Amino acid sequence: MARRKLKLTRPALKRQREALVRFERYLPMLKLKQQQLQLTVRDVTRKLRDSRNAADAARRAFDAYRTVLADRAGLDVESVARPQEIRTSTANVAGVTVPVFEGVVFPQPRYSLFATPAWVDRALLDLREVNRRLAELGILQQQYDRLHRELTKIIQRVNLFEKVMIPTARENIRRIRIHLGDEMTAAVGRAKIAKAKISESEFAAEPREVLVPAALPPEETPKP
Repeated sequence: MARRKLKLTRPALKRQREALVRFERYLPMLKLKQQQLQLTVRDVTRKLRDSRNAADAARRAFDAYRTVLADRAGLDVESVARPQEIRTSTANVAGVTVPVFEGVVFPQPRYSLFATPAWVDRALLDLREVNRRLAELGILQQQYDRLHRELTKIIQRVNLFEKVMIPTARENIRRIRIHLGDEMTAAVGRAKIAKAKISESEFAAEPREVLVPAALPPEETPKP
């Protein structure tokens, strides 16, 4: 995009001053939002780490049942432990709409409680805990992605205002003021020259009075 040429005029100076006022008023709000998002992203990062650790712990607890479950043909514990619905809500966090984990709905088990060993129930509960933790981890990851994406945009805007828009407006104001000052100085100089010429013309056109020297009286001849 071609850069628009700066007009060195008083209206342009007014527009640049108004723009600078807007930029300097908007920048603190951007920085405040940046700080809020940074704190929120830090908090969500901690929750992500805790949730990931909890999911790993639940997975290790379930791993003890994997071998014995594989020997029981016809019993698909994994399908029964798979979430039927992941319930979420939405919240506004630092101006960003994010999903919030509410819980998980599992299907009813379809096997005989009397013909199945008791450890199967325990294994089912542990696997459901794994899936619940993974579902929560997925929602937290969505929160982090949205907040981090918004934080990146805000940082870019802060840098744009601080390093480009505000310095450019100040430089434009400086250039316009110098140009207008030079124009005013030149105009004053031209006015003085014009006034001097007018004065010279008026002086040259004024009628001048010619002074004629008075006649000397004749010398008296001395008497004999």
